[in-house]
Amino acid sequence: MMGHSLFMILIPCLLLNSILVSSSSGEKNSESDGGELLILTVASDNTDGLSRYLRSASVNGLEGKVLGLGEEWKGGDMNHPGGAYKINLLKDELAQYKDRKDLILKHLKKMKAKAVFGAESFCWPDPELADKYPSSEGYKFLNSGSFIGYADILYQIVSNEVVKDTDDDQRYYTKIYLNEDLRSKFGMVLDHAAKLFQNLNGNVADVELRFEEDGYPFLHNVEHNTQPLLVHGNGPSKIVLNGMGNYLPMAWNQVDQSPRVLIGVYIEGATPFLTEFFEKLTKLKYPKDKLSLHVYNGNKYHDVEVNEFVQNHKKEYENIEVIKSSDGIKIWAAKNKGLRATLDNGIDYYFNLDSDAHLDNPLTLKTLIKQNRPIIAPMLLRPYKAWSNFWGALSSEGFYARSSDYMNIVQNERKGVWNVPYISSAYLVNANVLKEYGEEISYIHKLLDPDMAFCSNAREAGIFMYVDNLEVFGHLINVDDFVHTNTEKYNEIWEIMNNPYDWELRYLHEKLFEKTLMKRTLHLQHLVLMYTISPFFSKRYAKEFIAVMEENGQWSDGSSNDKRLDSGYEAVPTRDIHMNQVNYEKEWLYLLKTYVMPLQQKVFIGYFNDPPRALMSFIVRYKPDEQPSLKPHHDSSTYTINIALNDEYEGGGCRFIRYDCSVVQNPIGWMTMHPGRLTHYHEGLETTKGTRYIMITFVDP
Repeated sequence: MMGHSLFMILIPCLLLNSILVSSSSGEKNSESDGGELLILTVASDNTDGLSRYLRSASVNGLEGKVLGLGEEWKGGDMNHPGGAYKINLLKDELAQYKDRKDLILKHLKKMKAKAVFGAESFCWPDPELADKYPSSEGYKFLNSGSFIGYADILYQIVSNEVVKDTDDDQRYYTKIYLNEDLRSKFGMVLDHAAKLFQNLNGNVADVELRFEEDGYPFLHNVEHNTQPLLVHGNGPSKIVLNGMGNYLPMAWNQVDQSPRVLIGVYIEGATPFLTEFFEKLTKLKYPKDKLSLHVYNGNKYHDVEVNEFVQNHKKEYENIEVIKSSDGIKIWAAKNKGLRATLDNGIDYYFNLDSDAHLDNPLTLKTLIKQNRPIIAPMLLRPYKAWSNFWGALSSEGFYARSSDYMNIVQNERKGVWNVPYISSAYLVNANVLKEYGEEISYIHKLLDPDMAFCSNAREAGIFMYVDNLEVFGHLINVDDFVHTNTEKYNEIWEIMNNPYDWELRYLHEKLFEKTLMKRTLHLQHLVLMYTISPFFSKRYAKEFIAVMEENGQWSDGSSNDKRLDSGYEAVPTRDIHMNQVNYEKEWLYLLKTYVMPLQQKVFIGYFNDPPRALMSFIVRYKPDEQPSLKPHHDSSTYTINIALNDEYEGGGCRFIRYDCSVVQNPIGWMTMHPGRLTHYHEGLETTKGTRYIMITFVDP
């Protein structure tokens, strides 16, 4: 007996799970009894969307046939009514099956139909026909993006009239459906409750992803309490479909060899912590003879550092090309040069790496290549924030919109490789994309900024972009408010609030969190909390802080006459520079609250003042030929912190007179904390050689 044929006609979409349960005409209750199922779709180009659709069919044990692949599209502009070319392709294909008996899917049998079309909320392309539709509950209007039926019935439907390739296919099927006689003849019904077909356009709010107990996702229509078996991203909902595709079966292949990669290093503006950026770049675990660097420096502030990096590492890489700030090239042009260099040199991958992207994970590049995606980004966040290098969705104007699962992804509640409409800062591009699409993939699109232009071009070409959060890859630097004019070289000192994570790594003592803030224990205590010594600043902070002050040079003269004070008089004068003289008062107060206050509350139990106040915060300089010591005095504070900034001197220290106890030769970056007024009368011991620098703050005067 000849096998029977059932056809499902799909415009690229997603098969969500196995839906093809059939029975023969002779055994109505049989789950499967021979027969043949053919799934057809229409596509002219082999796009990512088509590949995803075919993968989803394969996962469900199905085979799909693509009509028109590699042929010229004759259906007109799909942004407007048209597309009847699909009808003519289907007619030719169905002709060979029109005389064969058919099997019926279980779902199709329940609908008592011979042909089922998807339904939607819009009457397209002829809104004036809305009143002619039969009364129904649910989605009322026909959508021709997906339908299913017997081969002979579908052949009769597509052969009912002769159509031009540029006619509108949905208008064609709608005309048949609205004809009561033809609707009855062909047994046409619409899937009003989305039991089979879910059309997303206008109905995104009706669906949500849910998860089985084993974690397997499925699509649920909350409006009709159904579980659609196929989802169609029609109209502007294609981006939403891309997001849903993240949860459906995706291929993953391992690359067995190390391909050649061009890393485009782009420094558009002044960027804090660029030293660490370069260090992490050099630490990527990837054969350097397979890496070429395309370095763009758009700001002369970084000229020296970029040149030093190139000179120190040029022999390690396959090639390093540099675009200098003096070349006057715009960032979009530099990035286009990177794309072209990838193609011209036969390189396998292009890796865009902006200077705000810190790759803390040295395996980042290898991991991204293994994912084998056309365009993929490692998920990067600004520390302690939800600001990332990807968007989960787009607004109707093509700008940022938060997807329903964005926070789940950035908070790592859901991990995976996600299809997204926009990426930036760091992303890997397979050179095959550049070869296939050529000038279509560039950093120019209308007046958009380079990354938005690149992503817009990729979306229009139908190329999927992904972001990977399966591992922690690194983080983003905040470059928006970086002021690089406070000093010649050490402006990161001011980044304590804009980039606290990187500031802490560079400037706080490595044992501070280990021994104090994290474990909540103190390193050393003397004489019943007379004073406490704790590691605080790194040696780098101390060195740069001194350099900033010496560059400023506004040291007081050490006399009691001090115009910086409201009273104009200092009872216990030192040679010093106040924090407000170097525009650092706001940052220092933040430092007191964030790092000093937790220590204080462990030392002086029961004393709470949040935030701590400080009218006097200053760096002191002691020199034998300038001011070698300081007379006995009480501090005008509730408690005082004294931080050692160097050790290139002899003598010096602080003596607590009442207790006849001295603190001398504190390690660089270590802090002494002691009570201020009344109990801790003290003096500064004489510095006999060299220059001694200390940082003093009178807290809560």
